[in-house]
Amino acid sequence: MSFITRGFSGRSRDRDDRLPPGQTLVHDFPVLSAGPTPEVDTAEWEFTIRTESAVHRWNWDEFLALQIDEVDTDIHCVTHWSKLGTSWRGVSLDTLFEQVETEQEYVMAHSYGGYTTNVPLDELLDGKAWVAFEFDGEALEPEHGGPARLLVPHLYFWKSAKWVRGLVMMDQDEPGFWEQNGYHLHGDPWKEERYW
Repeated sequence: MSFITRGFSGRSRDRDDRLPPGQTLVHDFPVLSAGPTPEVDTAEWEFTIRTESAVHRWNWDEFLALQIDEVDTDIHCVTHWSKLGTSWRGVSLDTLFEQVETEQEYVMAHSYGGYTTNVPLDELLDGKAWVAFEFDGEALEPEHGGPARLLVPHLYFWKSAKWVRGLVMMDQDEPGFWEQNGYHLHGDPWKEERYW
């Protein structure tokens, strides 16, 4: 006989080895944003990488002319939901950094609308991150970060900045928007790096 009833254990957790600790499986795609959804016209969209010595720029057409990857991955939100087996199309950060020279090891991602998030450069390279513009075979909807968002699926999803417009290289790690408001600087879901 159990001394603990289901009422004391909270929500049941789906049993799947792909779910990090504390996560619950969802089948929809929840929308969470820190502010209003910006309307970004692809005719005006630009992506930049700013280093200590140069600014690299791509407009929408130049961006779509780069090598495009198909990405099948799981995503995990710090608010305890996980969506498994998502499908994306985007440009790898490896491709974007092919012509970029930098000695700096940290990145601040900047979004249309003012959102920022910090990520170490080594968490974006070697097949770990993309600038994604399609989800599930369709153009990425604005509420999910369209026309393009950062996709860093091995970290909590707040690191996958919606409406991304550029990366700024930095000498040291500095907190972005949510990190300044108590979220962890790194955000590994398997270590439950949710908060400071």
